Amino acid sequence: MPQRKQTSAKAQALRQSGTLNSRAQEVRDRLFLEEDFFDAHDLAQVKYEMLRRVRREGTQVSQAASSFGFSRPSFYKAQEDFTREGLAGLIGKKRGPKGRHKLSAEMMDFVEQRRTQDPSLRVAALLELIQKRFGTHVHRRTLERALVTAKKKPH
Repeated sequence: MPQRKQTSAKAQALRQSGTLNSRAQEVRDRLFLEEDFFDAHDLAQVKYEMLRRVRREGTQVSQAASSFGFSRPSFYKAQEDFTREGLAGLIGKKRGPKGRHKLSAEMMDFVEQRRTQDPSLRVAALLELIQKRFGTHVHRRTLERALVTAKKKPH
């Protein structure tokens, strides 16, 4: 039986939250194919049902993983994440830095104060001042991006 089409509003919401299952076509579990409540595009729902099937119904890990479009290692990762964080663990996290990690708010306040005192200060001079004051080397491009972002923020 073919899977139902995803509504564009729900697909957009799942995509924005990072829970859109890009491999929904690989979910072959009968509930996701036959029941309206189950949505193969909802990654958290698919993972939860896979875990529940093994834990509550005694389905073998390899069989459940295959039926839900996952590998065995992916099953164990989902199980570990769920055990550690509950349902929130089934939602993927964005990888990489979550923000500036070298330029603290204190450093940016310092830069803004210096620029207010002397608007002619160039990036190279500001980098030297940061190095002297905080003992931290900041890349030129990092400061340039931060200054652009600071300029965009309303005061």
